[in-house]
Amino acid sequence: MDPIGIIVRLQVQQSGLKVGAAPRRWYDPTPLLAVPALHLGASGVSAWDAQGERICDVHHKDHPASRNVRGRNGISIGFTAHYDAMRARFGAHLGDGLAGENILVQTDRTFGEADLRDGVAIVLQDGRAIRLERILLTEPCVEFTRYALRYSSDAPSDHSVSEALSFLRGGMRGFYASYAGEPATVRLGDPVLRC
Repeated sequence: MDPIGIIVRLQVQQSGLKVGAAPRRWYDPTPLLAVPALHLGASGVSAWDAQGERICDVHHKDHPASRNVRGRNGISIGFTAHYDAMRARFGAHLGDGLAGENILVQTDRTFGEADLRDGVAIVLQDGRAIRLERILLTEPCVEFTRYALRYSSDAPSDHSVSEALSFLRGGMRGFYASYAGEPATVRLGDPVLRC
């Protein structure tokens, strides 16, 4: 296995980040909640708030407004080097984690789909390694792309949006993953490796 880096951010999407009605939808990162630990299971990710209440990510199968697509997008993962590239293109307003991935890994390298085809492993604090598999590209949405461009929600899209969408493809926007093992808890600082 090839070391990638360590987990530097964990978060849940409490609700969808694309809001409003078409054609005037926009991207709102407000529902993102940073947490010190995530519970992973076959149905997706969840966490606990300061009051001890369980919070299911909007991509968890048990979320009342679940956006889980046939079990393929229950977990998402991104990389800090991708944020560095996005900030270089779009600006400093794209802080780490703003795209909504559950797990953000610190690394100096960018990754494409072929780089992660065999999955990734996370080494837990008890020494066990769990494996995230069936890694899929997270396709960028128009709403996030317009947010990255600081594009007015009232302005019609033009070639700059199309060009930005192309830039965000190929894994820049992150990846979805599946987990089929026993329930596990990942924490900040856990090492991540490429299988």
